[in-house]
Amino acid sequence: MLTYPTVEKLKEMRLKGMASAYEDQMETQDIASLCFDERLGLLVDREQTERDNRRLKTRLTKAKLKQEASMEDIDYGAKRELDKAQLLDLGSCRWLKEHNNLLVTGLTGVGKTYIACALAQKACREGFTSLYLRLPRLFGDLTIAKGDGRYSKLLVRYSKVDLIVLDDWGIAPMTAENRRDLLEILDDRYEKKSTLITSQLPVKKWHRYLEDPTLADAILDRVVHNAYRIEMGGESIRKLKGKRKGKS
Repeated sequence: MLTYPTVEKLKEMRLKGMASAYEDQMETQDIASLCFDERLGLLVDREQTERDNRRLKTRLTKAKLKQEASMEDIDYGAKRELDKAQLLDLGSCRWLKEHNNLLVTGLTGVGKTYIACALAQKACREGFTSLYLRLPRLFGDLTIAKGDGRYSKLLVRYSKVDLIVLDDWGIAPMTAENRRDLLEILDDRYEKKSTLITSQLPVKKWHRYLEDPTLADAILDRVVHNAYRIEMGGESIRKLKGKRKGKS
């Protein structure tokens, strides 16, 4: 039996997974021992896997995560004060389905960004869309977008992402314009999507950091009250790595 025309037709129909599986079957000696339904099931399974993998790759590319992180590689060392049960629960993505937020705080270098990227990567694996944004750079992008007419489209784009990571909250002062932009983004997402914020500042200092009492109330009302919290401890991982290099 000539398999080439069949394989080409499958590829033309963009059924590359099935085409690849069909070629594999033709090279398998005992494939005749399987009935038609079993062989067809294997073809369909391969196609489904191929499509799932492509979708995942697309979600991860669009997420633009700062670090290659995964839940399986999180270090639960005692000094980091991480609650493994809490992180495993967050890894189930139930908080995303419920449109809750997550606030990750701790001193510089303790691994807040890694935790955020690991949870965002898990979200992608579970079929959610994610996007990593470093807050100071976000404000710069929004300013440029206002100048070239993309501002409204950018806000719509941010409103549709299942999980947005806002990294480095509190690392630089916010202008009045920054606060208004942030409120626009968070208001669009409130109780519809989830936001993950990392910060060196404890949450109790966020109101003072935002300076404007009225906008601070509005912003934090949309972030804090429906949020899980992770407060990380320990020394800076970068500092510890530096010490190890110095000893070697």
